[in-house]
Formats: sequence, C-alpha cells, structure tokens
Amino acid sequence: MKVAVVNDGVLTLEDAAEPTPGPGQLVLRVVACGICGSDLKTAGYMPAGAVMGHEFVGEVVAAGPGVEGGWPLGTPAVSMPVMGCGACRDCDADDPARCRQVVALGVGGGPGAFAELVLVNAAETFAFPTDLPIELGALVEPLAVGLHAVNAAQLGTGDRVLVLGGGPVGMAVALWASDRGAREVVISDPSAARRALATEFGATTTVDPTSDEVGTDFDVVVECVGMVGMVDVCIAALRPRGRAVIAGVCMEADPFWPVVAVTKDVTVAFASYYTRGEFKEAADRLASGTLDPGPFVSRSISLAELPEVFDSLVGATTERKVLVRP
Repeated sequence: MKVAVVNDGVLTLEDAAEPTPGPGQLVLRVVACGICGSDLKTAGYMPAGAVMGHEFVGEVVAAGPGVEGGWPLGTPAVSMPVMGCGACRDCDADDPARCRQVVALGVGGGPGAFAELVLVNAAETFAFPTDLPIELGALVEPLAVGLHAVNAAQLGTGDRVLVLGGGPVGMAVALWASDRGAREVVISDPSAARRALATEFGATTTVDPTSDEVGTDFDVVVECVGMVGMVDVCIAALRPRGRAVIAGVCMEADPFWPVVAVTKDVTVAFASYYTRGEFKEAADRLASGTLDPGPFVSRSISLAELPEVFDSLVGATTERKVLVRP
C-alpha cells in the first residue's frame, strides 16, 4: 500500500506492507484524513519514517479475532486515533488517550492515516452510518477536540465566550459553545477569510487581534492558537472567577504572570484529545445531520498531492480543513 512518511519534517510517498489485524483490531480502508494544525507543527519532531494523520474515516476491510462478528466488511467507521490497553484505570474511565500503554496513531506512535489502510482498535471505533458524504466523517476528530474543550470549560447557558483562533478546532469550539446556549461567542483571528466564515459556526462577533482589543469580562476563554503569549491573553480576557482552557499546541515555553490569575481567582485548564463518550457524541451528531460540517472543508486532495500541499500549509494560511483522499 502507499503511505506518506515523514523525515525531518518532509513528507514523501513510499510503499509499505498492509497491516494485519490482531485480536480486537480492525483494518480500515482510509476514505479521508484531515490535515491538522498540530500535524504541521509537530512534523519536524516525528521519528524518522513515521506515518502521520489522525483525523480519519474509513471502511472496514478486515477484522481480527474476537470482533469479526460485529464488524461486517464495508462498514463505514470512524476511530479515535489511540489504541488503549483496555484494562487500566484510564481505559476504564473512558479515557484511553491517557492510558500509560497507549499507542497514539499518527503522532509518532502507531502508523496513522496518511495511508491507504490504517490499523485501529475496535474498542475505540464507531460505525458511521449517515446520508452525508462519508469523507465528512474525518471531521469527527476535530469536532470531538472542540467538544472536549467546551466540556473542560464547564460552559453553560448564557456564558460569554471568547475563542482565540479561528482554525478548525476554534470553529468546532464555537459550534459547540453555540449549541450549549452561550449568550455570546467571539472569535479572534487575524485572517479576514476565517472571520468572514465565523458566523456559520455560531460566532456572534469577530475580532482582528492585530488591530483590535479582544475584550474582557468573558466567562470562558478557549485558546486554540498554540503560540507564546496566549496564556496571558486568556487570563487578561477573563472576568473574576472565569474559566480558561488551553487547547492550542504550543511547542515553546510560555511564561505568564500568575499574579493576575491569582487576584482574579480564575481557573486555567489544559485539554487534549477527548473521551470515548465525547468522540461518540461528535460522531452521532455529525452523522445525524444536526451539526453542519460543510463550512469546515476547504478542499480535498489525493495522497500523491499531500507532500506539496503539506509544505504549503506550514505558516499562515487561509485554509480551513484540507482532506486527503487516498
């Protein structure tokens, strides 16, 4: 099969052996895999020969011992990009991403879905029956990330919410915040193209942080940028007893002034991945059509086009979600 491997941050296409499912495992034919902002940031840190890609949807082409009966061939499916041990405290708590023996797919652990086939755990996989085009199932993963951040913020009806960053995760946060009854959802992003789309994801207002103040007295701030200085921005924008969630992937140290957070008595949490329940909720809502996925996708590309497009996305971009169709 064809895969895109990364060496020193550069992707190239290679041939690889097809995976064989073990007990409790499935092999999916990848229908689509999204390019994530964290892929772009972490490619240079990946071990040589790693296969990236963790936002994917596919169809079952093989099932291992113990799960054959529950997964007919051809079943459309979405999977968490983690393989937990299934027996530890974190797996029992519905949180396999925190399993100490976890195999994280597409981020330097197990091979990801920038490939024609991907090996997954049946326990972390969900059928995806829908009238939507199946490739939109690749949006379940970023939607689940947004849902986890909103849950971590304990966001409630009537809250004023600031979302820093209008990329796919920021838009997912805005979508869930609106869904949960937020009174106001402000998206801050320097890209005029992203700000123009924000209302389609539930934003009530947008801000250009290069020329405008982002505002103050928010109940909730969710950071989806991953740049130095963002923690201080979050704390400054909160009201007393407000709640911030850091969901952006910052690859550098980010000092901030604790005294401001202390005097405001605010809560700052950090969030990544999602629980099985959150992933399934995102999958069910997307499959049912009660969440509109259309505005997320900028375009689709082939696996052969991935190396060139991946390079073009590094740095500032007006793209939303680019889907790879192996």
